[in-house]
Amino acid sequence: MALCVALGLLIAGICPVVLCQSDGTLRRDTEVHEDLNNGTQMDSLTLASINTDFAFSLYKELALKNPNKNVVFSPLSISAALAILSLGARSKTLEEILGGLKFSLTETPEADIHRGFGHLLHMLTQPGDQVNISIGSMMFVEKRLQILAEFKEKARALYQAEASTADFQQPHEAIKNINDYVRKQTQGKIKELISDLDVRTVMVLVNYIYFKGKWKTSFDPEDTFESEFHLGKRRSVKVPMMHIEDLTTPYFRDEDLLCSVVELKYTGNASALFILPDEGKMQQVEASLQPETLRKWEDSLRPRMIDDLYMPKFSISTDYSLEKILPQLGIREVFSKEADLSRITGAKDLRVSQVVHKAVLDVAETGTEAAAATGVKVIPDSGKLYPMTVNFNRPFLVIVSDTNNLIFMAKVTNPKEN
Repeated sequence: MALCVALGLLIAGICPVVLCQSDGTLRRDTEVHEDLNNGTQMDSLTLASINTDFAFSLYKELALKNPNKNVVFSPLSISAALAILSLGARSKTLEEILGGLKFSLTETPEADIHRGFGHLLHMLTQPGDQVNISIGSMMFVEKRLQILAEFKEKARALYQAEASTADFQQPHEAIKNINDYVRKQTQGKIKELISDLDVRTVMVLVNYIYFKGKWKTSFDPEDTFESEFHLGKRRSVKVPMMHIEDLTTPYFRDEDLLCSVVELKYTGNASALFILPDEGKMQQVEASLQPETLRKWEDSLRPRMIDDLYMPKFSISTDYSLEKILPQLGIREVFSKEADLSRITGAKDLRVSQVVHKAVLDVAETGTEAAAATGVKVIPDSGKLYPMTVNFNRPFLVIVSDTNNLIFMAKVTNPKEN
């Protein structure tokens, strides 16, 4: 399975003719380092739960705005980019951004939030895991804009976000540079993140995530066949359907929400949950998505022999303009003339004009490598109670996690729609 996302936050000058220069005094870099290293480390499970809360809240808005459409996005990419942006925010703008991400500044100091994110991103990108996951950020800054050293230092230290100068007065060249960077970082999967630039743009903050995972137990390509995928009661499309027999894998039947949950593991620490609502029950499952729901599913999964598992092979992609969605989560002021991003330049002269998010999700027989992995089958003590078939031949949800952190989420309503 390959998943790629890229997100661009476009920041415009409120006064486009004159770029206000900072006249504020900067703290020494040593003080910045001291500030980053002091304080408590946010509990990783708490951060995972908060990020899941944000993911499900955003998912509901995206599904509402795009009924009967595929949905695929990386909540981690979006929250990391917004968290970097919050380093430059003050007052209500700061509170709205972190509140929209489901953090409470009365419960968790701002510095602890950033340290928690920094630790998480560092952990996910450690070499050695058999899952290939690459996360990074780049700030393309208008060459005439003076940004504060403290903002650059914190973005680099906590989020590994580098800064690069750009000439937004030459928009075609700037667009090409940004898109070339994203294309390279996502192995060519995201070819065009940005198609146009506001003439007042002074900064583009890009965050990308590239994920490649190989199933622990792969599907045999010889067993893939053409089959029906039901879009609704009367409509269906032909899709390549993967098939695996006698697979023992974590499974849970949720009788409250009327859905089946199957976990497929990758070699390494990552896994994917595939949630198949009963016919006509998708909206019920979507409405019930909460961090507690995901915890219940994960806690209830037990190894189970599935006699026949059918899963469509597909590649879907989406792109969103999140400046129309994020206000629904309470993030409003940063898009207005009241925006206070003065920790970027030292002056209240910036606002966010666009938030562009593009994602690609590929699900195939082996995932990333040609060599198949051997899966060790564990037979449950109770033995084989009755033959079981799980057929993902109608709309379903996908949640990809690594070390308990939700990094991708998708709804597949039509595997043929790209």
